[in-house]
Amino acid sequence: QYLEVLRSHQNRPAKCLTVLWALGQAGFTDLHEGLKVWLGVMLPVLGIKSLSPYAVSYLDRLLMMHPNLTKGFGMIGPKDFFPLLDFAFMPNNSLSPSLQEQLRRLYPRLKVLAFGARPEAALHTYFPSFLSRATPACPPAMKKELLTSMSQCLSLDPLSFSVWRQLYTKHLAQSSLLLNHLLESWESSSKKVHQSLQETVRSFKVTNEELAARGAGGDQDVAACDAACKELLRKMKGRGFPWSRLLLVLLVFGAGFFLHDVQTHGSFQASSSARLLRSAGILPASQLAWQKVSLGCLEGYRWLERSLAHHGSTAVSILWPQLELLWETSGEVARGVFQQCCSLLSWLHSSLPWLSDWLQNRLPESLLHFAECVRELLLFLVRSCLVPLLQGLATVLQQGWQRCLDSCNGDVTWMCVRDHLMSFTYSSWIYLQNATLALKNWALAMISGH
Repeated sequence: QYLEVLRSHQNRPAKCLTVLWALGQAGFTDLHEGLKVWLGVMLPVLGIKSLSPYAVSYLDRLLMMHPNLTKGFGMIGPKDFFPLLDFAFMPNNSLSPSLQEQLRRLYPRLKVLAFGARPEAALHTYFPSFLSRATPACPPAMKKELLTSMSQCLSLDPLSFSVWRQLYTKHLAQSSLLLNHLLESWESSSKKVHQSLQETVRSFKVTNEELAARGAGGDQDVAACDAACKELLRKMKGRGFPWSRLLLVLLVFGAGFFLHDVQTHGSFQASSSARLLRSAGILPASQLAWQKVSLGCLEGYRWLERSLAHHGSTAVSILWPQLELLWETSGEVARGVFQQCCSLLSWLHSSLPWLSDWLQNRLPESLLHFAECVRELLLFLVRSCLVPLLQGLATVLQQGWQRCLDSCNGDVTWMCVRDHLMSFTYSSWIYLQNATLALKNWALAMISGH
C-alpha cells in the first residue's frame, strides 16, 4: 500500500520523503522492523533519484544504531541481497558514485545479515547467483567480491559443490574464473575443501572430455576449465604421503629409545643398542671410519697450521707497509677534503652575503630561531658526543694494537695470533661453564626452597 503511494507520487518528492520518514521511525528501536520497512518500501525505490539519498542514509543510520546484527538474521534473502550487490558494485547504475560508495561500505554488514546465523546451511542457495554474475567482463571489484564469496560458499557449505556440478556446463566461463581463483588461493584453503574439491574437479575433467569430444560449448572455455582442472589435480597429487613428517616422527622415537636405553644401562657400551650394533658389525666399522676421519682431520689441521704460519707471516710482512701507507694516504685525503669544504663554506659566506639578508627578510623569525636552535644542537652533538666517541675509539684501537704488539714481542705472526685466539676461546668456554653451573645451582636452590 505504501509502495503504491510512493510510486504514484514520484513527482512530489516532499510527500514521498515524509512517508519514508514516518515509516522509518519504527526501525530506530527495533532492527527487525527497520529492515522490514527498508526492504519492503525503500529498496524498491532505491533507483529513484529523489529518494535514493534518504534510503541509503536511513540504512546507514539503522545499521549504526544496531551494531548487534543478530536480531536481523533471516530478514535478507537472495531475492533482496543480490539487487544490493548489483547496486554496490555495478558501475553506471541509477545511483550516484557517492551513494554507491556509501552502499559499498555498508555491504559487509548486509552480507552478514544475509548469510545469517548458520551460513553453513544457507550459502548453497546464494551460490548460483554468485556464479552467474562472475563473467570475465564484470568489473574487477565485483569480480573479486564474487570469487571471494563463492570460495566462502564452498568452504562453509558442502552442498555448494553439488550445486556447482549441476550448473557447470551452463557456466563454463564463470567456472574457469572460479577454478583459477581456487588454484591461486590453494595454499590458504583448508584440507576439508581440498577433499570435496577433488571429487568435483574429477567430475569436471570427465565432463570436459565429453564436451571436447562432442564439440559442445565454447572451445576456449572448455580448454581453460580443463587446464585449471589438470593443474588442481596435479597440486592434489603433489601433496602425497607426508614422508618427511613420518621420518621426523621415527627419528624422534628412535632418539628417545636410544637415550632411554643408554640411561637404563648406565653407559653406551653396556646398552642394548651398542650390543646390537656390535653384533651387526656396524659399531666396529663406524669406529674404524671415525679413526680414519679423525686422523685425516688432524693431518689437515697440521698442514693448515704449517701453511698458515708461513704464508701468514709472509702476507703480514708484505701487506703491513702497504696498509700503513694506505692509512696515512686516507688521512691526508680526509684532511684535504675537510679543508676544501671549509674553504668552500668560507667562500660562500663571504661571496653571498645577500643570501642571509634575503632569508632573514623572507622567512619568519620563529623559523630562523628554530634553525639556529637546530644548528646549536648539531654543534653540541658533534663537539660533545661524536668527536669524543671517535677519539675514544681511536685510543682503544691504538691501545689494543699496542698490546697485541707487546704480547707478540713486536712481531705479529700467525703463531702469536693463533695462541691469542686459543686463549680467548678457552677462557670464554671456562666462563660459559662457570655461568651455566652457577645458573643450575641457583635453579636447584630455588626449587628446593619451594
